[in-house]
Amino acid sequence: MAEIEDAIERADRESFTRQPPKTLKGQIGYLIKQLKTTRAVAEEIGVSQRSVERYRKGERKHPPRAIAERIDAAVRQRWQPQVRKRRQKQAATTGGITVETRARFGYTAPVGTTDDGRFRRLTVHLPPAYAQRLFDARNTGASDQEMRQIIAEGLKDIYFQDSGNRALGLSDVTLNDIDYLDLN
Repeated sequence: MAEIEDAIERADRESFTRQPPKTLKGQIGYLIKQLKTTRAVAEEIGVSQRSVERYRKGERKHPPRAIAERIDAAVRQRWQPQVRKRRQKQAATTGGITVETRARFGYTAPVGTTDDGRFRRLTVHLPPAYAQRLFDARNTGASDQEMRQIIAEGLKDIYFQDSGNRALGLSDVTLNDIDYLDLN
């Protein structure tokens, strides 16, 4: 998975108001409640229907690691969707998002100034318009590069150009060699 997608997933997990079920039996019970049948759960996690029934009854308590990870991912994907939607709506309308990153920034600058890319550690609050663009891009299946470009445009506007108060000749900021990236 890409860096931006990972950061969005982490931000989603941090917005949970309650933790998802931790036990295998609890996770399977939750998935059955969401998907309605053991067959649907079996298809979702890639096991037989009988295995799902064994997990539900507690006859089998320790699935292979790959299956346990798929079960956990399926639960987290469905866990508290209203909380996730509310947080995204708030970020996209009033709150904005905070981007914390250490990455190499490159840009095109006017003649006589340096345009050498260099590593910077930034924590910048981007306005709601950039949050909305980022969520829209994610929901339409945009690539990691497209989402990086949205974040780079926001950092250019807010950090490098100070909302139009400086560095007006600066254009085409790029976000490369991401060391880490976190969204709140």
